Amino acid sequence: MLILSLFWAWLAWNCYHPWRGKPEMFGVVSFTFGLLVGELPLHFIVIEFLITIGLIASGGLYGLLDASAVLIAGASWLALAQFYSQADGARNEVLGAARQILGEDFIDAIPPQRRRDIPERPELSELINHFAFKVPGVRRVRNVTYHEQDGRSLKLDIFHQENLPPNAPVLLQIHGGAWVIGNKDQQALPLMGQLASRGWVCVTVQYRLSPGATFPDHIIDCKRALVWVKHHIADYGGDPNFIVATGGSAGGHLSALLALSANEPAFQPGFEAEDTRVQGAVPFYGIYDFTNSLSQRRHKGLEDLVGKRVLKCMLSDEPERWQQASPLFHVSEQAPPMLLIHGDGDTLAPVEESHALYKALRETPGVRVGFAELPYAQHAFELWYSRRSLQVIYALEYFLTALHEEHLAQQ
Repeated sequence: MLILSLFWAWLAWNCYHPWRGKPEMFGVVSFTFGLLVGELPLHFIVIEFLITIGLIASGGLYGLLDASAVLIAGASWLALAQFYSQADGARNEVLGAARQILGEDFIDAIPPQRRRDIPERPELSELINHFAFKVPGVRRVRNVTYHEQDGRSLKLDIFHQENLPPNAPVLLQIHGGAWVIGNKDQQALPLMGQLASRGWVCVTVQYRLSPGATFPDHIIDCKRALVWVKHHIADYGGDPNFIVATGGSAGGHLSALLALSANEPAFQPGFEAEDTRVQGAVPFYGIYDFTNSLSQRRHKGLEDLVGKRVLKCMLSDEPERWQQASPLFHVSEQAPPMLLIHGDGDTLAPVEESHALYKALRETPGVRVGFAELPYAQHAFELWYSRRSLQVIYALEYFLTALHEEHLAQQ
């Protein structure tokens, strides 16, 4: 029991103090347990409590050591309960970032009907059914081909309501996976489901992955998907003139790069004349400077991955290519409104990446940017419904709805 309780104590401790040093493999372990326990803490409390009760009932515990083990387990449960309660603070962090972009009273500018549709707090059913991604009334159109490349069909999925009035706002989701894994079926499902249920059209895109693909293949595919959306999304009720890009991890990198490199010919071979501007971007926990110019990252793991599998050249040999792939080096006065979201407990993509991009955007004249730094949030924290992810989604809906209202007022 003592060994078990010490492991449970480490699980709780890891939520508050994730591993960020070397060896890098410890960071992966810290991330895995931190994400599971941090976003499902009540489940772990119940499981651990039931195991403890079972051991006590079976007579398997006796003596001072086992009594100490029970006390250690109880302390870990209290720590996880506290961790669960602080997740509500994510809502205020995101709303604070939105106010940096839209002003202190931006919520008041949302029409009452649209404002009433946004929940104030998670429903009990949402907190229990963490993986209930299918939302009533929302249709998912799967595997629509947006481009043929070298005999391969690149596809996207569309989430929308049936009989949706025309000119609904559009969200373009780009999945993560370190540019080498992942697919459009797995990520941001809570966000897209919630927005689609409230009148948005959400599109999640596939793109070529490394090592088969070499950058800039990834961003070229994302821009081709954006062009397809602009040409065809009206058929699904969407407004091609209001598109917000989002994504997490590698998708955070690509959504930021998409927003900051609008109409960049190098990323639009053969379709240079197409307009690839978006009206906003919400990148989650991305890597924004491959060159690590500000020493945001403490180890070389990402550089090895990018150099060997994504860019297929080393920084010392072709620094201009590494800069070309980095959103930080595309910051300009043409940047759309951007709301960056990053957890300060992220062990895979350090929060300093968002610090650097936020600072560069904030110092650029005319650019509107906000930054929500979420205490203790791990990488990929919003993969499923949790107390934290729902509070982030609801706050984001206020921001995105207000941004859309601003767009409508300018028409």
